[in-house]
Amino acid sequence: MFYFAHTPWLLKKLFPYGVWDIPATGKEIYLTFDDGPHPTITNFVLKQLHQYNAKATFFCIGKNVNEHPQVYEQIIQQGHRTGNHTQHHLNGWKTNDADYVQNISLAQKLIDSNLFRPPYGRIRKKQVALIREKMPDLKIIFWNVLSADFDTRLNADACIKYVLKYTRPGSILVFHDSEKAFPRLEKTLPVVLKELASKGFVFKAIPHNLP
Repeated sequence: MFYFAHTPWLLKKLFPYGVWDIPATGKEIYLTFDDGPHPTITNFVLKQLHQYNAKATFFCIGKNVNEHPQVYEQIIQQGHRTGNHTQHHLNGWKTNDADYVQNISLAQKLIDSNLFRPPYGRIRKKQVALIREKMPDLKIIFWNVLSADFDTRLNADACIKYVLKYTRPGSILVFHDSEKAFPRLEKTLPVVLKELASKGFVFKAIPHNLP
């Protein structure tokens, strides 16, 4: 398993159609959570965020929204944003282009958002072109800080180290409200919120009006 905890500038140049970070006017940063909603893990995340008056963006799998609609509504009611993460968490590199875009469309019926994050960050240029054609308002959101909470080889201390080392004003950070990530997320998120808040960072949801 290979990934970057901090997205290199070259990768951003190779994939200019996505949003990797957001220009900052202060010390705002953007926490994001992929793969939910989950009936217990998402609620854990919401409670942690509430302690710091933190807002975040949840990139939800359509299937999970369908199974846990009350949790999805709770995310919105607490002032957070949601985004599309496909209906079945498809890997764009391993999926037919038309099927991939259709899966996004299925999730879009459940997730009222102009934000989309490709699972695993894997999407083909042809898929991007089809998204622009069929769903022109959809913004493709990547990240520049990866907590790596999904990596079962790591412990929470490693995840905390990654996040605190690389976070800067305007950073988009990725966590996962999933069963696979929870053993690390449970310990990582409270520490990250406390440490970044103590440094003056403000936690915001990704805005609607991205260029």
